[in-house]
Amino acid sequence: MSQNELLPCVEIETGATPVASVIWLHGLGADGNDFAPVVPELGLPDSLPIRFVFPHAPYMPITCNNGYVMRAWYDILYFDSIDRHADEAGVAQSVDLVRDLIARENERGIPTERIVLAGFSQGGAIAYTAGLLHPERLAGIVALSTYLPVPRLIETERSAANGQTPVFAGHGTADPVVPLALGQAAQQRLTELGHPLEWHTYPMQHSVCLPEIAQIGAFLQRVLA
Repeated sequence: MSQNELLPCVEIETGATPVASVIWLHGLGADGNDFAPVVPELGLPDSLPIRFVFPHAPYMPITCNNGYVMRAWYDILYFDSIDRHADEAGVAQSVDLVRDLIARENERGIPTERIVLAGFSQGGAIAYTAGLLHPERLAGIVALSTYLPVPRLIETERSAANGQTPVFAGHGTADPVVPLALGQAAQQRLTELGHPLEWHTYPMQHSVCLPEIAQIGAFLQRVLA
């Protein structure tokens, strides 16, 4: 493990002895409690006990929000009509924090190939980046209502170990926060790089919906079977 202090987390285990883990990263300004209620809605079988880890991001000032301090995975310096200009150093720091959480799951007996990285919005941007750069193969990546925060990193530093790791990407067609075009750009870039990615859209804004949650549950069962 690195010298980072482990992030505080909300944890839910769906059975007595978990055989897999899902590390799920919340969006800007939320915290680890945000997606905990989703777990019972995923429809997971008792035969697949999973530990869900919902970390709380560090607090930091967000430049594009007038320096307002909130939980965040990286600073957003500014955004224009479509692009988000992410602080690259902050993205790299959060990738390190996620690697520490993966290492802790390894110490608790869950091999990396039995771990899924998931995230929503800014958390999804880190799930994409941490997952595609991770040196050991993960079971899967779930990227919800999100984008590639530093596309250059994916193109220059992506790991061969996760070159064929399945990705579930979902996005609302009426998202006013992270425009659909940003999600589509990530999907297109990964497809061009030969990455297996299933792309889903839903008639919603910047949120998740029950059909999406059901499909995430099916994806988790498939990659963790």
